[in-house]
Amino acid sequence: MQLVREAVSIPVAVKLSPFFTSTAHFANELCRAGASGLVLFNRFYQPDIDIHKLDVLPRLHLFSSEDLALPLRWIAMLYGRIPADLALTSGVQNYEDAIKGLMAGASVTMMASELLKKGLFRIQELLEAMNLWLEEHEYDSIEQLQGSMSQLHVADPTAFERANYMKVLNAWRDDPTGVIL
Repeated sequence: MQLVREAVSIPVAVKLSPFFTSTAHFANELCRAGASGLVLFNRFYQPDIDIHKLDVLPRLHLFSSEDLALPLRWIAMLYGRIPADLALTSGVQNYEDAIKGLMAGASVTMMASELLKKGLFRIQELLEAMNLWLEEHEYDSIEQLQGSMSQLHVADPTAFERANYMKVLNAWRDDPTGVIL
């Protein structure tokens, strides 16, 4: 990373996979080595095997809103703790997902899967919906929104931590729909 940073004069962003055992430490080390942005999380191409034709098949698995949870959690925990812009690249399908990403602390949200499925006109629809939401909730800017629901700014910061796991399981036992009140 350091060699790349020294060789170029433009900002360097690093795409991360979710498979690191110490994501926060690794993110911090990348920043120390010169990364100015982190993209959470990259999905690797994963082919399938056709057991009848004995062939390897290319598979493109597009993201859905359900894929948003993991990067949302890590962005919320890293926001304000590392000196880098954070990009959310998994699961943004609608304006609500984009707003969640920004509230967690993302500087940008990406939505390739949604655009592949519905086309480029979707961008204008989402921007209009986001602007309407910002107006209705009395936000003056994206900057005011960004990080407002990060671990640093929520009433219960432990909600983003692994220790919260037991609370989630107990709540699920009480309401198996998964809705925690």
